[in-house]
Amino acid sequence: MTFLRKNRAACALVLLGVILLAFGVGQAEHQVVFRKAVTICMECIGLG
Repeated sequence: MTFLRKNRAACALVLLGVILLAFGVGQAEHQVVFRKAVTICMECIGLG
C-alpha cells in the first residue's frame, strides 16, 4: 500500500496507458501502424 501512495502519479499514468492501448487495439489501429511500417520498410530497401 505504501508503494501506491508514494507513486500515485506513476500508477495513474500506467493505468491511462493500458486504457489507451486497449482503445487502440479495439479500433484496429495496430493493423494500420503495421501496414505503414511495412510500407516504409519496403520503400527503404527499394521494393515499394
